[in-house]
Amino acid sequence: INQTAPVAFILLDFSRIYAITMVGNSLILIAVSVDKRLHTPMYFFLGNLSFLEVWYTSNITPKMLMDLLKKEKTISLVGCITQLYVFCALGTVECFLLLLMSYDRYLAICNPLHYAKVMNWNFCYTLSAATWLLGFLLAAGLNFIVTTSLTLCGPNQVDHFFCDLTPLLKLSCSDTHPAEVAIFVACFAVSLAPFLLTITSYSYILFTILNIPSSSGKKKAFSTCSSHLIVVSTFYGTLGITYAVSIGTESVELNKMLSLFYTVLTPMLNPIVYSLRNKEVKNTLKKLLSKASTACKNLPRNCFFSLGGISLPFVLNAILQ
Repeated sequence: INQTAPVAFILLDFSRIYAITMVGNSLILIAVSVDKRLHTPMYFFLGNLSFLEVWYTSNITPKMLMDLLKKEKTISLVGCITQLYVFCALGTVECFLLLLMSYDRYLAICNPLHYAKVMNWNFCYTLSAATWLLGFLLAAGLNFIVTTSLTLCGPNQVDHFFCDLTPLLKLSCSDTHPAEVAIFVACFAVSLAPFLLTITSYSYILFTILNIPSSSGKKKAFSTCSSHLIVVSTFYGTLGITYAVSIGTESVELNKMLSLFYTVLTPMLNPIVYSLRNKEVKNTLKKLLSKASTACKNLPRNCFFSLGGISLPFVLNAILQ
């Protein structure tokens, strides 16, 4: 029996997921940048989200793929702390970005007369910059408290596929209560509070849509926020299930499996959801792929690449049909 087959199978699947994630989010970022019709606050924040997803998945997946090829899966202390910091920072920024996107939809649907005045470009740039800065500052504070309050005595074996907070707490031989309190406060500030505000925004949006007299008006209003609602549900749903299960069970393998959803699968699903549910993004991506296909045909060699026998442009074209 070929013992390397399962590893090769897992490696190939995650390589495909990583490639699709990178290509999908990069295409949305390019589409939002080059198409003037997408130069609106809604797509500006979508571009921020796609940019974030590229770095979010790149922080974890490449290292995980390399570890699958090695017998000794090691990471330095500095590397582990850095990975944890980037993971916490980008996760915080994503929570705030999803909140900003829901606020944008709230203004557009519930207060359309004030939308252009409030969501001007200066305000959008300020919100975006503040979101990124606040996310990295909060993550820096959390990492400082966690790393300075824990004493690692060994064995330093992180039973996870990346450096997460919970596995690191289990390695400590000192009192973890200060770190646990800091994590609880941080989780409330950066995930639960934005989630509740997002739900509140969508409650007002839903109430406003239901009061629109025409069915066509309801459909148009709902179509502008349905893709974002799916992304919010996927992100917070997987995050909530993961941490609910981690509290209710000691199964490390189950926790690791659930962590894959919000670290690997969710960044891949986001561009697919926006491509399927948003006509403007879908049409722009079709044009970009068409131009890329024409350019590749004029080259001596086919510049489209495949992974494991699957052509990524073929997959993207199939999704956009």
